[in-house]
Amino acid sequence: MSFVEVATTEELRDGTMKMARVNGHEILLARSGDNYYSADNRCPHMGGNLSQGTLDGTVVTCPRHHSQFDLADGHVIRWTDFTGIKKSLGKLFKSPRPLKTHPVKVEGEKVLVDL
Repeated sequence: MSFVEVATTEELRDGTMKMARVNGHEILLARSGDNYYSADNRCPHMGGNLSQGTLDGTVVTCPRHHSQFDLADGHVIRWTDFTGIKKSLGKLFKSPRPLKTHPVKVEGEKVLVDL
């Protein structure tokens, strides 16, 4: 594993998220309570910037089509907020995929992520 420092604990308050770039890769950093999470910053549905979405506990909601993912393991909670035929067609063209998550560890005040 190759952990890289991406933030400090002071930069990430409880209930907040931010985007960081590591080796040209956009990652999402989030904090819920004393736990820190990291995932790809772009939504696997339509590429929305997740750091501009909302965070409720460990659930991140994409600002674009309101797809939701659990940052604990990346599983899909809701693929879109589409309904009816639009939802069915949307799943045909872009089937649900989990959000890629990354291991996080905290050493002192440093938040480190392994890509």
